[in-house]
Amino acid sequence: MRWIRAAGRGLLALMVVLTGYAASGVQSGEDSGRGPLTLATAGDLTGYLGPLLEGWNREHPDERVTLVELPDSADETHAQMTTDLRDGRGRFDLLNIDVNWTSEFAAAGWIRPLPRDRFPLDSFLRPVVDTATYDGRLYAVPYVTNAGLLLYRKDVLAEEGVPPPRTWAELEHLAETVAPKHGLDGYAGQFLPYEGLTVNAAEAVYSAGGSILGGEGETVTVDSAAAREGIGFLARGVREGWIPERALAFKEEESKQAFQDGRLLFLRNWPYAYVVTSAQGSPVAGKVGAVPLPGPDGPGTSVLGGSNLAVSTHARHPDSAARLIAYLTSEPVQRQVLTRGALPPVRAALYEDPDLIRQFPYLPTLRQSVLTAAPRPKSPRYDQVSLVVQAVVRDAMTGHATPEAAVRRLARELADVSGR
Repeated sequence: MRWIRAAGRGLLALMVVLTGYAASGVQSGEDSGRGPLTLATAGDLTGYLGPLLEGWNREHPDERVTLVELPDSADETHAQMTTDLRDGRGRFDLLNIDVNWTSEFAAAGWIRPLPRDRFPLDSFLRPVVDTATYDGRLYAVPYVTNAGLLLYRKDVLAEEGVPPPRTWAELEHLAETVAPKHGLDGYAGQFLPYEGLTVNAAEAVYSAGGSILGGEGETVTVDSAAAREGIGFLARGVREGWIPERALAFKEEESKQAFQDGRLLFLRNWPYAYVVTSAQGSPVAGKVGAVPLPGPDGPGTSVLGGSNLAVSTHARHPDSAARLIAYLTSEPVQRQVLTRGALPPVRAALYEDPDLIRQFPYLPTLRQSVLTAAPRPKSPRYDQVSLVVQAVVRDAMTGHATPEAAVRRLARELADVSGR
């Protein structure tokens, strides 16, 4: 009887192993073992990722990872990744993708579903896990998160004896009155027609209490008073001059540089901009503060940014890819993501670490912003959704359409994209 029970336990263990491989997306006849990998990512602006991967390569010489850096523009990175995936070239095993590409890539069958129990999802900040799912399944693992912050010149506001703004009305008033007094432009974000404009527009709509799409993109919800208010806030800024016209050409780096050069009172950007502008040698070092984005009646809503790690369906060694994901999301490595790369980690405990808070004073503010953030609209046609938002909001900000007309057009064109 003992040998029967032992054989049964052995069979059960074998079934668990085989089930694990199936859940990882390993197909019959495919190399399911371990081996070298290629990781594709957008350009690494801080140069932290290469040294970080060297630690993996030292410990796993038979599973060495080669880093492929694509352009730092999200749109260009998306184009190169989708071309490779669509053509089935299989150059990339592991993909560091924008959080909002997960639905698109999963719906297209380009990335593999992953077993939840293989990754410590319960230790992540709560909202980030939703960005890695599609149709109820996990298709990626959160790697870094992000939320927009309002950077401000704390020396200027201190001199004026006023606190940083909590509402749009306070932001507008200070941008119109205090900024010119100190030879500064009022407010800027990322307003060039690219993914950054989609983010800024979504934040304005969300902060006013609106939405753009519902569910996984099945319904169009943008035709609302809240959307008109949000887009109207951005359009009014350009029309009244507290958003300078030059900001219509800003991406992340251009807007960060304008603030760092001492030309802006307020800037919406990601936390990396706080780190860079506060660093020793920056013209505004020691003069930068950060608060949550304002909204109509109080703190607004940021779009949830960041990136997820996904395994390509063409991955040569999917088990090694999953192991690398576990390594990159472990707490020691996540700590280095923050300290070396100035990128917000997904591990919740790191936001309460006193040593890290001393080094990165914005962490409590960022944690608050992440926990109240909202994802960009989910859709398997997200690239088309984003292009529509960019084009329509651009017209509103340049005065070629009223906010009311822009929202009506958004509703029509998004319905066309979603096939409704």
